[in-house]
Amino acid sequence: MALYVLEKELVFPSVELAEPDGLLAIGGDLSTERLLLAYRQGIFPWYEGEYILWWSPDPRFVLFPSELKISRSMKTMIQKNTFEKVIHACKVIKRPGQRGTWITDEVEKAYIQMHKQGWAISAEAWKENELVGGVYGIKLGNIFFGESMFSKKSNASKFAFIKLIENLKEQDLKLIDCQVYTEHLESLGARMISRKEFVRMVNCEL
Repeated sequence: MALYVLEKELVFPSVELAEPDGLLAIGGDLSTERLLLAYRQGIFPWYEGEYILWWSPDPRFVLFPSELKISRSMKTMIQKNTFEKVIHACKVIKRPGQRGTWITDEVEKAYIQMHKQGWAISAEAWKENELVGGVYGIKLGNIFFGESMFSKKSNASKFAFIKLIENLKEQDLKLIDCQVYTEHLESLGARMISRKEFVRMVNCEL
């Protein structure tokens, strides 16, 4: 397997050169400029050990706002300006079957910086003044690129995710990038589309 090694130049190879599992490149950095360039080309970072790996899987797991499935019991309270709490919780709270986290200290700092610049956003679920669930990601144009979510209470991350999508639909949201398959998001209506279709939509909306 021959991987494209990123250096200082802000450039990515064509997503068509990705490996069958979606792995496209290795290295580079997590500067705001590089991250924005990646998202705009249908690429996202994911750590493996100490290395930054860049991915563009085919097919791509996405959710169209019009296909969002909401059960009657879903209710939540959203509070603002708690992005740093959400990403830190995503970092330290392990999901069932998860051995570790891809959110390193470097990732945490990079996305907090993107939040301060207005690119990264979050939504939270609260119960009795305790943060019990949340989701964060990048909002570019009419697309939300989901990065991670956490739950301390049953369905709390679903609550936050649904509220976020409902709010973004008022801003003419067209697509939610879920990156890779999970049963959790499939239950909310997410489905697979081809990478070609995903990149086409990104190019149209950004």
